[in-house]
Amino acid sequence: MRKKYLKLTDEQKKRGVIFSSQLMPDNEPTIHEVFDNGRNNNKIDYLLDDKFFNDSHFTYNLIRQ
Repeated sequence: MRKKYLKLTDEQKKRGVIFSSQLMPDNEPTIHEVFDNGRNNNKIDYLLDDKFFNDSHFTYNLIRQ
C-alpha cells in the first residue's frame, strides 16, 4: 500500500472535514472522513496505520489534510 498526501478539496473544507483517507482499489474507492469535533486523534492515527491492507486489493491510500 502506498500513501499519497494531498490537500483537502474545497467541498470537504466546506463540510468541515479535517482529515480524509481514501483507499483506492481498481474499481471503487472506500472513503473515511474525520470532522472537526475535538475527539479525532485516535481516529486519524487509526486511518494512517494502513498496514492491515498491505496484502489486499487496495493499492493506494490517498490522505487529505
